[in-house]
Amino acid sequence: MATFPVVNMEKLNGDERSATMELIEDACANWGFFELVNHGISPEFMDRVEKLTKEHYRKSMEARFKEMVASKGLDAVQSEIEDLDWESTFFLRHLPISNISEVPDLEDEYRKVMKEFAGKLEVLAEKLLDLLCENLGLEKGYLKKAFYGSKGPTFGTKVSNYPPCPKPDLIKGLRAHTDAGGIILLFQDDKVSGLQLLKDGDWVDVPPMRHSIVINIGDQLEVITNGKYKSVMHRVIAQTDGARMSLASFYNPGSDAVIYPAPALVENKESKDLYPKFVFEDYMKLYAGVKFQAKEPRFEAFKNLETPANLGPIATA
Repeated sequence: MATFPVVNMEKLNGDERSATMELIEDACANWGFFELVNHGISPEFMDRVEKLTKEHYRKSMEARFKEMVASKGLDAVQSEIEDLDWESTFFLRHLPISNISEVPDLEDEYRKVMKEFAGKLEVLAEKLLDLLCENLGLEKGYLKKAFYGSKGPTFGTKVSNYPPCPKPDLIKGLRAHTDAGGIILLFQDDKVSGLQLLKDGDWVDVPPMRHSIVINIGDQLEVITNGKYKSVMHRVIAQTDGARMSLASFYNPGSDAVIYPAPALVENKESKDLYPKFVFEDYMKLYAGVKFQAKEPRFEAFKNLETPANLGPIATA
């Protein structure tokens, strides 16, 4: 098995730029995942984000999670649970309009830090999209425009904690799925593992690395790249020891963005029919009910719909 791809972003600024771009290309085409180091977000700031996230879980969420486990009798299950994940989560929306000030139980310092963190991740996401454009031979800014819609992209963070689980063989931390959106930036616990991706029929660990950001490709990038880059199935395995922190930030198309393969990446009539054209919000409505199923039927469902007349070219606002 090949080594999990780790990209040192500092090497993009020197003699190793070409080799680093090739590493990113291979990761996007053959893994759907890669890990970023030296990405420009300071280790001290990331330590602060981690400390406040773990404090918030202990103060505001741990007791509720334990109550849920007790009420459902999950600590004594004897057979596999297939409709529930062993995770404690809440969501922060950053774009187009932030809801950080409205989410209950967050201390002021945590709100401020998460708002700042989101700003740094947004910049990083857009930098990565332009690196992908360069590798794909698309004009700079193409992917950002493709995501834009009428109000810009949507961007939010799923804050998850995976507490110790007594029956990890029977309850997944998070069941296998592909991500529906665009590009995902994950700040994960560097001490407690659990994230795995499916590669060549085998489940492969995504290694915990201190101060790294894990990147993965969502379904929308698969469509826009006409399958050159693919979203891949991944899951979280619950652990018997240690609580795993996960901050997954999703840089996604705007709700009314029209998604379809980039014309420059469509080589012939056959490849043109690989992926459908759809409005992102419509895709998300379908995804909500079939998240833990294969992605291919989702694409097929939109191929079988008549293309609405109002689906025009990419907005360039």
